[in-house]
Amino acid sequence: MNFPRRTFMHLAAGAAALPAVPHGAWAQAYPSRQPVRIVVGFPPGGATDIMARLMGDWLTERLGQQFLVENKPGASGNIGIEIVAKAPPDGYTLLTVVTPVAINPALFSNLPFDFMRDIAPVIYLARRAYVVVVHPSVPATTLPELIAYAKANPGKINYGSAGAGTPQNITCELFKMMSGVNLVHVPYKGGAPAVADLVAGHVQVIFAPVSEAIPHIKAGKLRALAVTTAERSAQLPDVPSVGEFLPGYEATGFAGIGVPKATPAAIVDLLNKELNAGLADPRIKARIEELGGTVVGGTPAEFGKIISD
Repeated sequence: MNFPRRTFMHLAAGAAALPAVPHGAWAQAYPSRQPVRIVVGFPPGGATDIMARLMGDWLTERLGQQFLVENKPGASGNIGIEIVAKAPPDGYTLLTVVTPVAINPALFSNLPFDFMRDIAPVIYLARRAYVVVVHPSVPATTLPELIAYAKANPGKINYGSAGAGTPQNITCELFKMMSGVNLVHVPYKGGAPAVADLVAGHVQVIFAPVSEAIPHIKAGKLRALAVTTAERSAQLPDVPSVGEFLPGYEATGFAGIGVPKATPAAIVDLLNKELNAGLADPRIKARIEELGGTVVGGTPAEFGKIISD
């Protein structure tokens, strides 16, 4: 699929041309009923789900109506995207927009939606880091030791992910290319069940979101070998970056909010304003950082440019 940048950049403002209701009236009347649903294309308990619930609670407090998370896992988030793409553009269906939206068009043919055409950006919430974690049974305490172990056992080590084309999958495939190891991919419907199977020992390694892995790391159930960011993580300061062993390696993800195309611009602006306020709140900012994220914020157009690029 070919997605012109201009097309997506204009989506956030396109609804301004709707003639029936004055611009300000939409924001004044919204939200007038409940619930507003935030669709998450992955199971409960994962990084995307946690982020959505955090911002949903904030919007509930600020706007006086319930913003409820609705999990629709499967197909690397495509099921959730389709639901929102086909929903009425009235502000009552939001989408958690994460890195797979930029990857899926290259991996899935005949998608029943066109993300760049059907979804308008609202806000870039946070940049996310991943951490290489192994089950304690793996005889490796450092990334070089994992590479050596994998080379000595080609095709015998399984790595889990939230599904084909998800950041966990892509970040590990990049690692495989740069290190020359042969790991076997085991896809799941989401990050949380993948990490659960890693803890149980059914797979041996995952490039997991920090938020999903850090409780198990602290409990001694998983061993952290490296983070995927260029610099070390504030949450795991003693864990080196992959790039310290494989120069040039770096992988991060993004998380944001989108809405169906043609959602009134006043509603998009209101959601953007309130979510930016949430990101500035010390409590929410601290929680996102605990989850391994870096707060971003900004305008709908700025988030649109990130995805388009």
